[in-house]
Amino acid sequence: MKIANVLMAIAIVTTTGFISCKPKDADVQAAVETKLKTKPDMANASVDVKDGVATISGECKDETCKADCEKMAQEVKGVKSVVNNLSIAAPPPPPAAAVVISPDETLSKAVMDATKDFATVKADVKDGVITLTGNIKKADLPKLMMTLNSLKPQKIENKLTVK
Repeated sequence: MKIANVLMAIAIVTTTGFISCKPKDADVQAAVETKLKTKPDMANASVDVKDGVATISGECKDETCKADCEKMAQEVKGVKSVVNNLSIAAPPPPPAAAVVISPDETLSKAVMDATKDFATVKADVKDGVITLTGNIKKADLPKLMMTLNSLKPQKIENKLTVK
């Protein structure tokens, strides 16, 4: 009987020892967070661990980063599985095509060149805006406008009288 009691006590102590050696969720969470923070792209990742299931959230730059983070979390002792809720960051928008605006001096010279064949048309340039005044024949207007638009001004203000 004494041997049975001793064996029972040893079994209880051993079972208690194994149960208490199981990593706690808070310790596993801290370990996963520490491991992910070694990856510069994942310094802002958040981790939640419940019953050994690690849920990682945050934003990655690409699919490779997302897969790496999941693998890193899976390697931590005490993690049974990983729920990967990481999202991929949207790529930055491409730079807008810059509209080339000629400086006023250069633009003024080009406008004077373009309007020299139209004696009744007066053109002024200020801040990249061409202002047209005077008279022009209806047939000549498209040619003038096409020439002026090719100079890439900010804007053309047409105050011409068409005859």
